[in-house]
Amino acid sequence: MSQETVRIEDRFNGVTSKPPQVKLVKAFSNSFKNVIATARTCYSSKGIIEDESVDLEKYTELARSIYEAGHHTTFQHATFQFQLSNVSRQFIWSFLHSHPFYNSEQVSQRYVEVKEENYFVPPLQGAALEIYTKTAKTQVEAYRKLVDLLTKPAGGEYFKRFPSRKNDKRFTSEIKKKAQEIARYVLPVATFSYLYHTVSGLTLLRYAKMSKVGDASFEQQLVVGMMVQELLRFDPNYKIVLDEPLDESFFSEKSLHKNGVESHFIEEFDRDMGNHTSKLVDYKINSEKIVAESVREVLGKSSVELSDREAIELAIDPSRNKILGNPLVLTTHDKISRALYHASYTFKKKLSHTADSQDQRHRMTPASRPLITEHMRSEPDYIIPKLVLMDKDAEKLYRDTMDITWDAINKLVEMNVDKQFASYLLPNAFPIRFTESADLLNLHHKVEMRLCYNAQEEIWQASLDEVEQIKNVHPNLGEFLLPPCTIRLLAGTKPYCPEGKRYCGVPVWKLDVSDYSRTI
Repeated sequence: MSQETVRIEDRFNGVTSKPPQVKLVKAFSNSFKNVIATARTCYSSKGIIEDESVDLEKYTELARSIYEAGHHTTFQHATFQFQLSNVSRQFIWSFLHSHPFYNSEQVSQRYVEVKEENYFVPPLQGAALEIYTKTAKTQVEAYRKLVDLLTKPAGGEYFKRFPSRKNDKRFTSEIKKKAQEIARYVLPVATFSYLYHTVSGLTLLRYAKMSKVGDASFEQQLVVGMMVQELLRFDPNYKIVLDEPLDESFFSEKSLHKNGVESHFIEEFDRDMGNHTSKLVDYKINSEKIVAESVREVLGKSSVELSDREAIELAIDPSRNKILGNPLVLTTHDKISRALYHASYTFKKKLSHTADSQDQRHRMTPASRPLITEHMRSEPDYIIPKLVLMDKDAEKLYRDTMDITWDAINKLVEMNVDKQFASYLLPNAFPIRFTESADLLNLHHKVEMRLCYNAQEEIWQASLDEVEQIKNVHPNLGEFLLPPCTIRLLAGTKPYCPEGKRYCGVPVWKLDVSDYSRTI
């Protein structure tokens, strides 16, 4: 690793916000020796090779050769858990959570109030720094005011669900959290977060390789550099295979870069979406037939012995496939359930940055998300939550804050500020326009989680949109895309609602999907 990457302290130059904090708190013992031990075990006639018996000097060349040959499973055994603080939501969305091979537990903006001056400030100077910080402060102030303004409509919606709780002050904090969940839409994506983040040694090596390119390359190099330092402090042997980061010139998007997205892209995308939050644009036509045939293959049954409808029910109807009612998500381990892998769907989606941050956590429903700087344009571009439209003062403050935000971003761009730095002022409400695909087994789990009335409203609406469209093309499969309480009802699992004290207040298991409706 070059001196440029190792000397992380030099990169704090010009950053006036709190520096990121990176701490390796748990790690796989003998991690690099384990790479050698697992590799040698593959060809050992003497049984398992123990980590302790590995002579690194003797097998350094083996480690390097299997790495360069792409035999990377040996690097996946060792895992590393980091505590990360003072890292932006933009960095997390763009980099840490943009791939499937990680596990994170991140502080929730839905339930935890954001503090003042709790956001990333890139290395800006003079007028640019003043514009940036003033705007970020304005966004946080608007967030606080919106919490107050939205408390009344949020309370009205809350007491529709829980009429017996009206005038009971014990539930004031719950109502405030509902208002807070929506108020956060005006916060900048620069807002800090903290989290536990666990990855394998292989993923860390990939982080280091990819750290220079993306929407938040400055912050990526800073944080990833600190993660690499922690790795090498714990096990210096990773230097044997640690590569230099790929240069920006390696990536094709740089050669296609333009100063902003032409308006016709946004207009074309939104026109194609119509009234959908998530629009079905492609699917396997014969999905129902293939699922049915696959179930018959598992069971060794002919179509005479087991009809298509009966076979499909064995895979996806919770009253027949009762493991669907188990919270452990056992479907990937069940042979009949795995028949659902063969059905697949592709959706074009438009979600706010904050809703997509939730959507992307479903790592087995992958998407091609945009370079956010290539979607920025001079006109304000944002999602408005339903609750905001229920209060005129809240709506005015919301729209005014968006105007102020875009005015500041435009000024920074006109001053030739790096667009990645200007993009940190984009609000959580900024629309992410992208395409997402999923096989039915993993989509089933995602829809189950996000049709729960406790799920964030915007991603809930997108999931409902998807279910209704799947039912139109594949009614025998779409019929069983349901929230957790309804699945548990059909599976005979009690209580129907698995949320306990977090019960949403609506007996959703008694409703038909066509009757689903919510504001908070």
